[in-house]
Amino acid sequence: MNNLDAFPRTIVGGVSLPRLLVGTNWFLGWSHTSLAKDKFIKEYQTRQRIVAMLNVFLEYGIDAVMGPLSPHLDDSIREVEQQSGHRIIRIYTPEFDLNPDAAPANQAEAVFDRCAALGATFCMPHQSVTDALIDRRAGVIRDLDLYTRMIRARGMLPGLSTHMPEAVIYADKMDADIETYIQLYNSAGFLMQVEADWVMKVIREAKKPVMTIKPLAAGRILPVVGLAFVWNTIRDQDMVTIGTTTPEEACEVIELSLDLLHRRIPENVLQETRSKKSLR
Repeated sequence: MNNLDAFPRTIVGGVSLPRLLVGTNWFLGWSHTSLAKDKFIKEYQTRQRIVAMLNVFLEYGIDAVMGPLSPHLDDSIREVEQQSGHRIIRIYTPEFDLNPDAAPANQAEAVFDRCAALGATFCMPHQSVTDALIDRRAGVIRDLDLYTRMIRARGMLPGLSTHMPEAVIYADKMDADIETYIQLYNSAGFLMQVEADWVMKVIREAKKPVMTIKPLAAGRILPVVGLAFVWNTIRDQDMVTIGTTTPEEACEVIELSLDLLHRRIPENVLQETRSKKSLR
């Protein structure tokens, strides 16, 4: 890798992060398409294939992975670290049972312990937890300080993973002890609870850097279209998280992103079909 290839970085909670983060839905089997597609991903993505993709990202200095607690993911990350001698920054999005009578292994303390044991730098409770704590009537995220203290006590940096744009606004109003947020953002409005321009405003006014997710709407948007939208409508401190299925896809989205960030019109090789013969 030379300096021209190195991906731009930002600072989050004192930690240097690449502005492109490695997503893991296409590693672990959440296609947001169908059960059959989920099954295909899980059967296809061996550790060797995940390692190959992570090595492509690492060639460009993209050394941060976002995902759930997963032995399959952790094994893949550790193999890449052993091969490269470079530590991968882990951004974990764990879920836990909010029921006070939950089994001890499913309670927040035990889940945070597992995140810390796996070397997480950032611990960001998953949307299924965060959004369940949001009280729209009071305009607060209940018990948030309880969980952020637990995360800090284990040497990790706290953040929030959410599908609700209110989470960012409420956390800022509460002056919550968090370093960043994960927020849905794509030009199709896929899975978003309000229009894209409203989420754009929320991101623009957020007090902390934002990690955007699903820029291609789980494969519903062409890469150049989805990436052009997000890179041109977020701030320099914000990030884009993207998942890929193959090393070739990883290289493609990285190169497209670099072109867009440097205001170059992408000249990537296009896929061809018989109906495009007249365009050659």
